[in-house]
Order: sequence, then structure tokens, then C-alpha cells
Amino acid sequence: MTDTVVAAQPKLHAKVYSPFKTYFEEDIFSISAINATGPFDILPKHHNFMTLLNPCDLIIQTEHGESRIRIARGIMHVKSDKVIVFLDV
Repeated sequence: MTDTVVAAQPKLHAKVYSPFKTYFEEDIFSISAINATGPFDILPKHHNFMTLLNPCDLIIQTEHGESRIRIARGIMHVKSDKVIVFLDV
């Protein structure tokens, strides 16, 4: 993909943090995780959404490539192209 195509792709903002540490904060293309019903993806323009996360690797697609964060559990909140993942709850 060229830089122009990547820059034009819709994005959402993601923050993954716990009470004492921020693990990730950046604009992204998508984030994938697992909840009680199975694996799912969040893309730009996703409906408002809240879920408890099961132990898994969060897979985050950015313009720099893929990032993975192993989690034990967490809460994900999606609203207005913003994804908040709060860990260690």
C-alpha cells in the first residue's frame, strides 16, 4: 500500500491502559479481541459497543503494522470512533 492510500484509510483512536500504566495510545485501523461469544473486530464507524474481554491477545492494526498486547481480562468501550480498553479490572 502506498503512503497516500494508508493515510486516506479511515481510522479510530485507541487507548489500552490499566490503573498505573498506559500500554497503547494511537490512531488505528482495527482492533481484534475475544469476549464470551467469541472473537470480534472493531473497525472505524463501529456502533457504540461495550463488552467484557476474555483472556486473549488484543491485535491492533496500525499504519506501522500489527501490535499485540496479551491481556488477562478487561473492559472495552467503543463510541464515536474511540476505543477504550481498561485492563486489570
